[in-house]
Amino acid sequence: MLSPAAAAPTRPSLLGRFAHLPRETRDTLFLLVVVAWVILPQVAHLPVWASVLAAAVLVWRGWLALNGRPLPGRWWLVGLLLVTLAATWATHRTLLGRDAGVTLVVMLLALKTMELRARRDALVIFFLGFFAMLTNFFYSQSLPVAAAMLVALLGLLTALVNAHRPVGQPSLRESAWVAGKMALAGAPVMIALFVFFPRFAPLWGIPSDALTGRSGLSSSMQVGNVAELALDEGIAMRIKFDGAPPPQRELYFRGPVLTRFDGRNWTSRGGGDGFDAALAPGPADLQVSGEPIRYEVTLEPSNRPWLLTLDVAGAPLQLPANRHARMTADMQWLTYRPITDLLRYRAESHPQFRYGLTGWDQRPRRDFSADLQLPNGFNPRTLALADELRQSTGGDPDAVVRASLERLRTGGYTYTLEPGVYGQHTADEFWFDTKQGFCEHISSAFVVLLRAAGVPARIVTGFQGGEMNSVDGYWTVRNADAHAWTEVWFEGRGWVRIDPTGSVMPGRIGQYQRLRAPDGAIAGAIGTLSPTLLAQLRATWEAVNNRWNQSVLNYTQSRQFDLLKNLGFESPSWQDLARIIAGLLAAAALGGFAWARWERSQHDPWLRLLARARRRLDEAGIDTPPQAPPRALVQRVSQSALPPELRQQLTDWLLALERLRYAPAAAGSASLATLQRDFQRMAWPRQR
Repeated sequence: MLSPAAAAPTRPSLLGRFAHLPRETRDTLFLLVVVAWVILPQVAHLPVWASVLAAAVLVWRGWLALNGRPLPGRWWLVGLLLVTLAATWATHRTLLGRDAGVTLVVMLLALKTMELRARRDALVIFFLGFFAMLTNFFYSQSLPVAAAMLVALLGLLTALVNAHRPVGQPSLRESAWVAGKMALAGAPVMIALFVFFPRFAPLWGIPSDALTGRSGLSSSMQVGNVAELALDEGIAMRIKFDGAPPPQRELYFRGPVLTRFDGRNWTSRGGGDGFDAALAPGPADLQVSGEPIRYEVTLEPSNRPWLLTLDVAGAPLQLPANRHARMTADMQWLTYRPITDLLRYRAESHPQFRYGLTGWDQRPRRDFSADLQLPNGFNPRTLALADELRQSTGGDPDAVVRASLERLRTGGYTYTLEPGVYGQHTADEFWFDTKQGFCEHISSAFVVLLRAAGVPARIVTGFQGGEMNSVDGYWTVRNADAHAWTEVWFEGRGWVRIDPTGSVMPGRIGQYQRLRAPDGAIAGAIGTLSPTLLAQLRATWEAVNNRWNQSVLNYTQSRQFDLLKNLGFESPSWQDLARIIAGLLAAAALGGFAWARWERSQHDPWLRLLARARRRLDEAGIDTPPQAPPRALVQRVSQSALPPELRQQLTDWLLALERLRYAPAAAGSASLATLQRDFQRMAWPRQR
């Protein structure tokens, strides 16, 4: 007797239940899953209402398919469409443009599933899905997004192949296999077009600027409004040094120079992102010495015009052909339009340099009013401290700087990511009250103190430090490495870099001991099991992602022409690319023609001859079903209006064709070549 457990029926698995669904229900559910996968990466960029409505529509459509319910009427769809248009207008104030257009495409794709009644509707969904899949690259062209869209492509191709197999219930696995072979067959053409098709400006949209409230580089510096700094571990740039990298203490990558101060905000001399400063010439008194450091920078998109270089890059940068840049009077490199795609350039820097040597006692006399400016009514205690320093040091700039740094070292000041919100007098609160902050607080308070003591000073922002990726050898600089330091003007030496953060936290400069955000639960568990495993996994992933960036996203026109030079072209041009593309397309066409001829020759010649006979009988007005064998065709020929002699010839010929197939050893059976000649010699009546 069986036990109760053994007697209980085995519940089929989820895949088993899915496989036994009716054909229409199964195919609909599969298509809905593919559509959801296409839409999923867009959730971060869609309005909340669009994501919720699209999910509700897809779930509703799946419920209707599972329960065999009828689809909603046309007025339901018209109402949902009007709601979508109104909500899109209310959100974006337009129905055009990137964001509004993507919202509409996603919603139309979801709503179209409610009209999935025939194969024609499915084809519309397929092509909408292909277009929606491409819109994901408007926001990101990263390797994970590309991998996700490859899966979406295979899913849509599988559904497309399945829709063209209307008879029976073919498995999705077979359709996926056919779709995979189609993708592989098209891969060589895709790769050839990627390599040789002329490179134009980026086709995709501008990434959003989301630096506010996170660590990173900005065009201005607001002191005291951020209570807690969130470290952004995203990569800002990658550096490949030609030789050994310099020590970490010298890795200062220069960005915007901030001079103007209104009591809370620091901005550049021009007051904007730096486009106006780009018109100013670089410093005429720049002096460099020592061996230069040569390196290659791969800069991530920032929607800013800044080109980050090591202090100081005096020689022109080697940029792609469609990019131009120049150095400003503050030693910052700027390009003439924002960087919205991955940019690679080469630079040459000299860590030993001097500039800004022109002073008050020389001609032309330098104007330091902007570098001494302080707003009225702010930081009275800092101003009093500056008077004390000036009196105790006799106003000597070197002595003032040394005394200020000594105060930072010995006054109990701390470097923290949680300084709290500052009030109106930010420098006073740092020097006398909280005594804590991150690099922005420290640099701002330091410059305010020096300016109050009569020493010209300003803030320089950029990146400091970085870490070597042990997998690919690139030096990785993250947004969390964003830093602010100061430059102080000394008579006879010009502008000199002084980093006051090093006096508060020496490990931040040179030893890469910057503060880090706490690890999550999974990362913490991995770190507990193996302290080096998490770092190795991240290094491996970043090396793979860097290879994607270098080989795919940063495949520029110059690299394309370099490839042509390696192929033997002395002076590559667009004409050469056009000739290569034309040759490849011609070769692909000839290859496809040869493949079609070969494949056709592999078909059963007996079936081809029978099909030829059917076509000729159809032209003579005789109905011949595709599945009819030769003996059935004989019956139709005998009942036709063809001449008696031709009817007899066809009857004998069709019976001989049948014997050749099913009784080839029988006496008197003709060969296939003989039957082909006999068929060609038949005298068919002329068609009117």
